[in-house]
Amino acid sequence: MSKLIPYACMALLGASNAIAQNELGGSASKPLLGPDGKPVQQVNVTGGRASDLDERRNSVAGKQIFSREELDRNGDSNLGDVLKRLPGVTLGGRPGRGGDVRMRGMGNGYTQVLLNGERPPAGFSMESLSPDQVERVEIMRGPVAEHSAQAIAGTINIVLRDGYQQRDKQLKLTDTIEQGRHAPNVSLTAPGKVGQLTYLLSASLFENLPHDNTLTYNRDTRADGVVLKDQNVLDQSRRTAYGVHFTPRLSYKFEGGDTLNFQPFIMSFRSHGDARSDLGQNTGLVPPALQQPPEYVAALSKTHYSGTFMRGFGNWIHKLEGASKLDVKFGFGHGSSDNDTQRAQYDGAGKLQDSFSDTSSVREHSFNSGGKYTTPLGRNHGLAAGWDVELGHRVETKVSVDQNGVPQFAESGDNLTADSRRLALYAQDEWDISSQWSGYGGLRWEGIRTTSSRATGDINNSSSVFSPLLHAVYRIPGREKDQLRASLTRSYKAANVQDLIALPSIARLNSATRPDRTGNPNLKPELATGLDLAYEHYVGRSGIISATGFVRNIDNLIRRVVQQEQTSTGLRWVSTPQNIGHARTKGIELEAKFQLQELLQQGPAIDLRSNYSRFWSSVDDIPGPNNHLDSQPKQTANLGMDYRMKALPLTLGANMNWTAPTLVQSSLTQEIGTSRKRSFDVYGLWKIDSLQQLRISANNLMAESALGSNIVTTNGLSQAAYTSNQTYVAWSVKYELKF
Repeated sequence: MSKLIPYACMALLGASNAIAQNELGGSASKPLLGPDGKPVQQVNVTGGRASDLDERRNSVAGKQIFSREELDRNGDSNLGDVLKRLPGVTLGGRPGRGGDVRMRGMGNGYTQVLLNGERPPAGFSMESLSPDQVERVEIMRGPVAEHSAQAIAGTINIVLRDGYQQRDKQLKLTDTIEQGRHAPNVSLTAPGKVGQLTYLLSASLFENLPHDNTLTYNRDTRADGVVLKDQNVLDQSRRTAYGVHFTPRLSYKFEGGDTLNFQPFIMSFRSHGDARSDLGQNTGLVPPALQQPPEYVAALSKTHYSGTFMRGFGNWIHKLEGASKLDVKFGFGHGSSDNDTQRAQYDGAGKLQDSFSDTSSVREHSFNSGGKYTTPLGRNHGLAAGWDVELGHRVETKVSVDQNGVPQFAESGDNLTADSRRLALYAQDEWDISSQWSGYGGLRWEGIRTTSSRATGDINNSSSVFSPLLHAVYRIPGREKDQLRASLTRSYKAANVQDLIALPSIARLNSATRPDRTGNPNLKPELATGLDLAYEHYVGRSGIISATGFVRNIDNLIRRVVQQEQTSTGLRWVSTPQNIGHARTKGIELEAKFQLQELLQQGPAIDLRSNYSRFWSSVDDIPGPNNHLDSQPKQTANLGMDYRMKALPLTLGANMNWTAPTLVQSSLTQEIGTSRKRSFDVYGLWKIDSLQQLRISANNLMAESALGSNIVTTNGLSQAAYTSNQTYVAWSVKYELKF
């Protein structure tokens, strides 16, 4: 399969090239003749905003738009399942459980995720966001000045529903079934207008019942081959999660032409669950004199979590003389979360060995303001300048004690207070220089300062980055559907608050492969210089073939380093983030999508789409051959199709998502591996009438187990952990009604 998918993608690219030949002179391009035998002039009339493909084609900085058609295509219950099918986007974690969103295979914060052009509230999870709450998704491979340049891999901007052209109320009822457990979702969208005020009310309720099983095999081996530890650990968890999303939008238009918009985003989430861990000690390979009693034989735990996150987005658009305008933004955020875990560990006779209590409370507040002034400098030439200010305040309390009330780290029970301040200034100039050339030049300066107060003293961290940004588009003369893109940019990745000043996270089965995690207040931002080159050919009304190449040189690369440290509870393995040096990544991305009827005039109504990416990366200060960036696979691919039947109001579709296995030398002592990921999804859409439709889909039909390895070799000892996580098929039924 790993060899067939790239070739299949290339075959689709070849088919798209055949389309191009037909457009230039094939039979499919013959003009329509009238009764007199003369060609009839054809005029295409469109209304509303530009199509997704037109916006992509006309964007100088290379923006891809995916609106409601793409979001509704498969009837997905969460946004992560939609994103994994988009060009160049992959998800970390195992199929069906999602994970961090990645562009160009780069996780760990290299991909910037925005909500309505702003950073989302702390604790926001894209996996919990219903596609029904989203108007469109914008993907930008290179940074632009008006958004933060914290986008080494690229930017994904999620634009919430704004009610554009929506006239009907929409009700959607969804039930997803996994292992016989139901996960219902109810979504309602209602537009309206009162005088000059227009509004869109959008809300959803959901429940989820995930069950997970993880089998881990641990083995510690000395350099002379003697086995010191040989264990199997089976972890099983059951969780009930439920929540509500509410995303209203209000827009008021004043008589003078000014517009005031406001859109809050509210998410409330609750979950409770229990888990069991069974540890089996294998004694066959361990010499009797070296055998140690197991840390426990069985462990039971219960967890309760509650979180509420709110973010308000607003802007006031004021028209000035001529075509100039001032767009002033404002916003606020609030987040609160509480987590309580009780764990009890037992020996082989069922006697309680010890117990632990872990509680944490986080409260965050933020305020942001910004603005953008735009003015035309001539025909198809515009200048924009603006600012962004963001203030954040975080209070975190974490308590971790054993059954005797003994703290598990030095600052257990103390408050950690953190304040962050971010200021950015930018200017950008976008200009259609000629019929062939369009250019974009931008400058952005961004400064970040983080201050924390804790029992051991205050910690300060300051950084600033100056980012010049250049983008250009060249439209090839005589080939109106072909164009070339080029970008030269400076971007960065700032350390997050948790990596800078986080309180320790304690691992109950502490080892080199399960270390405690802590922060590092001395981290510097990673800085990247990037070059992108792309060729695009537009096909018919909605097709495109493209090839993109990129390179990123990264300085001050941040990696987590695992080592033993003396702590308040003794010698423990601890993972700490550090700047380790220089890295480089490069890659090739291919995309092809088109309607088969544009290739074969009498062909079936099938839409085909594919994308394939190949990546290379290396870290200078770590020896090869596997000194790649964290979690970056060598290859990713997607193949998909949609078939609209003529005899029935039925559309059928399928999609195959594939990610190659990874093996990364993460540090001088640690090597991490993951297995391939294959996710095969299918759906059927029955349009009952103009107001009703029914969608049935199945995700992750292959249900392959996700395998992983983590090996740390230091001080003459190799500690290895091999994991296997089960995945499951998820069936979904969605009924949609307009009224």
